[in-house]
Amino acid sequence: MDRKYRSQSMSIYFLMLLVPLFWGGAFATAKHVITEIPPLVAATIRFGLSGIILLIIVIAQKKWLWKEIKKHWKGLMFIGFIGIFSYNALFFTALKYTSATNGALIIAAMPVFTTIGSVLLFKENWSNKFGLGLFLSLMGVVIVLVKGSFSALLSFSFNLGDLFFVAALLCGVIYGLVGKFILQGAPVLLSNAMMMLTGAIFLSISTVFEGGWGKVLNMSIQSWIEMIYMVVCGTLIGYVIFNKGVELLGGSKASMYLNLTPIVTTLFALIVYGSSITYTQIVGMVMVLSGVYISTTNR
Repeated sequence: MDRKYRSQSMSIYFLMLLVPLFWGGAFATAKHVITEIPPLVAATIRFGLSGIILLIIVIAQKKWLWKEIKKHWKGLMFIGFIGIFSYNALFFTALKYTSATNGALIIAAMPVFTTIGSVLLFKENWSNKFGLGLFLSLMGVVIVLVKGSFSALLSFSFNLGDLFFVAALLCGVIYGLVGKFILQGAPVLLSNAMMMLTGAIFLSISTVFEGGWGKVLNMSIQSWIEMIYMVVCGTLIGYVIFNKGVELLGGSKASMYLNLTPIVTTLFALIVYGSSITYTQIVGMVMVLSGVYISTTNR
């Protein structure tokens, strides 16, 4: 491993902390935006604007390389379809049939299945230390999501919406597993621009069935500010960093950072919307932080 690559690998550990920070905030703000416009319309605007902005930057920097596009376009289209369109379409459709808590509990298993897939399919190293961190963070996420009420966990019931969440989970796992190989060597901004535009195109097609574009004209100033946050922080910065993390760290380590997202969402709701937090949730947050630290440090 050369010095440049080793330096990138070290710095990405710290940059990856921004991903749950921005994605947690984006999830909280999206909950308000979709009260004014349909979910898939919101997702189309989010990824469409992000892709266009990245495309403009790439062209301005004269990094629009047809050779690289021809080399990676199939893989990038696949990631755009699986990681952006399919995941978001299934996620938001699921919310129509089941609770956000059910969905979050299912999605929380993503690092576990990504790690299992990495070990079985790609022979990634496994250690008891990593397993301990994985277990701690998963249990911590569950505690945060059910707010320490294990009766809520025991009352979990499986329905159609949960099946959609399982399908979304599968898309996320595939994204984490194959992303490292597809993104390896591809220019960062160019690959992300293509991925987001591909996802936005598929999302826009799906809105033909959902409708609701007329409501965009009546969006409030608050929703547009929240949309700008989702575009700039949650997508432009968040996805670029996460994809780089998948490339450098692999799917299992990169996905571990996703367990921090519920913590950020809870704290964001506490600070901005005045929600409450329990001592049990705080214990859960400490477990998540400890688990992520244990599993992502050298093993």
